[in-house]
Amino acid sequence: MKEDTQLLPGEAELHAYVDGRLDAAARAAVEGRLAVDPEAAERVRAWRMQRDLLRALHVDVRDEPVPEHLLHAAGQLQRRSVRFAQWQRWGGMAASVLLAFALGWAGHVQWQASGFGAGNARGTVAFAHQAAVAHVVYMPEVRHPVEVEAAQQQHLVQWLSKRLNRPLKVPNLTANGYELVGGRLLPGDGGARAQFMFQNAAGERITLYIGAVDGAKQRGMEETAFRYATEGSVSTFYWVDQGFGYALSGRLPRQGLLSLADAVYKQL
Repeated sequence: MKEDTQLLPGEAELHAYVDGRLDAAARAAVEGRLAVDPEAAERVRAWRMQRDLLRALHVDVRDEPVPEHLLHAAGQLQRRSVRFAQWQRWGGMAASVLLAFALGWAGHVQWQASGFGAGNARGTVAFAHQAAVAHVVYMPEVRHPVEVEAAQQQHLVQWLSKRLNRPLKVPNLTANGYELVGGRLLPGDGGARAQFMFQNAAGERITLYIGAVDGAKQRGMEETAFRYATEGSVSTFYWVDQGFGYALSGRLPRQGLLSLADAVYKQL
């Protein structure tokens, strides 16, 4: 499915307005438009909510000082950049290519040694974090919250089941006050991930994030009990069943989200 990524007329100005990049005159013009354009005003509101939620995910580390080893690495990269510029002047294109390869390999080794390699981003905690991030990104969307809408539920389930290589089932949360909005396909550390979105009458949304948990079977994690995590204002209950992870995320009190997670678990 190919999505249209082109901005609508005037949308670039709205993005700049949300980012605070307009001068006084341009800002006043946008605010005048928002006063008479409810759809544009709703998009701005959703973008601001999305921005604030993303910032809240890492509020605990945002103001921390930069770790000493990262400052050291930055200094090394700066010195290498200077040497790289010298090699460009002295050795021409051949030397530049060789040095670029050397710098890339050194950076790869240092990245692995710093403990930020792919192996450190695996497991159920990383899975829950990715679920929370995906919730924050798509929950405020006004025009495209999902790729496939609930009206095409059968197609949605068949498509995502094929991509995840596992039969999927969409839980029915009508008794809990939530209706299916639809779903989408997302990338993940362990392969493709599915996200199903639900919404209640008040417009509150929750998302169910599903996918293989990298290395779960190797670590004997065939099944785990419910676990709870919070990131900013987003709460998540997550669990593993037969090597597959499930994470239910939303901006709900713990007990309310637990009740929904229990309903999901019993149906899956």
